[in-house]
Amino acid sequence: MRNIQAGKSIRRVAVGILAVAAFLVPAPLAAADRADRDDRASVIRLPGATGAEGIAAGEGNTFFAGDLLNGNIFRGDIDRGTAKLFITAPEGRAAVGMKVDEDNDLLFVAGGGTGQAYVYDLDTKKTVKVYDLAPAGASFINDVTLTHDGAWFTNSRAGELYRIPISRDGEPGDARTLALDAPAGTVDEGFNLNGIAAAKDGHRLIVAHTGRGALYSVDPDDGSNRLIDFTDTSGAPVTLANVDGLVIRDNTLWAVQNFLNQVSRIDLGRSLRSGEVQEVITSRNFDVPTTAALFGSTLALVNAKFATPAATSFEVVLVAACSGG
Repeated sequence: MRNIQAGKSIRRVAVGILAVAAFLVPAPLAAADRADRDDRASVIRLPGATGAEGIAAGEGNTFFAGDLLNGNIFRGDIDRGTAKLFITAPEGRAAVGMKVDEDNDLLFVAGGGTGQAYVYDLDTKKTVKVYDLAPAGASFINDVTLTHDGAWFTNSRAGELYRIPISRDGEPGDARTLALDAPAGTVDEGFNLNGIAAAKDGHRLIVAHTGRGALYSVDPDDGSNRLIDFTDTSGAPVTLANVDGLVIRDNTLWAVQNFLNQVSRIDLGRSLRSGEVQEVITSRNFDVPTTAALFGSTLALVNAKFATPAATSFEVVLVAACSGG
């Protein structure tokens, strides 16, 4: 019973802060908005899930998704359109953002309001290590990205990142904290740092700030950072309101905008100082999507349903990653 109550508390924190953030930032200017036209788009149910927030691409067509409230992990296949419970998490855990280290068969999971991060062995389904990154209840470990030698986590209640190194033998090491300079490191009311993605082979990190509707390019060596400016195809400024999870491939970035039920596809400048929103992807199946995983020309997103507190079912939605995909 304690685990259920802890999970409900985590969800209330996430929903409450995100709901505030939804009203802090004006909606972005129109940018090639479109309805989902991908014939392949479908919905994959997460059977028995009591909440959802994170999703990660695994080997081939495999994806992993987490139960926000109790930390359970589901494994699914985007081609088969199926998913099932894969890991039953110990009591007291939560599952927010996640990433798969395919080279070492490891799954890194952000623990939300627990202040923790978890590493699972995908072969044995066992916990490799638990990290206490920040104080429970006063932090929200939100998302994670991987570089060639480590995992980086965000905290939505502090202007800092956490790095877990990965040795050449695939062993996670001791975590360290990287304090961020302003502007990304300045803490506001509501939800702060959220999604994170590695760019330029891990030499830069891109972090999302939900409350400001902004993205920042971060130097992982010293925490210095700068705002990335965005425009639409006409050159008008764009604010990425309610920005959440991030996916990057080469110079293309997909930014999930949870309460707007959309994803902005962005062409990033090589210097990471600016970007142009090429397209806004929507779907009738979106219900507050939070994070995404990329499978070739397909995006898989998990519906968190933060606007539906009484939701009893949760799912993954597949859409085309771009109108030509």
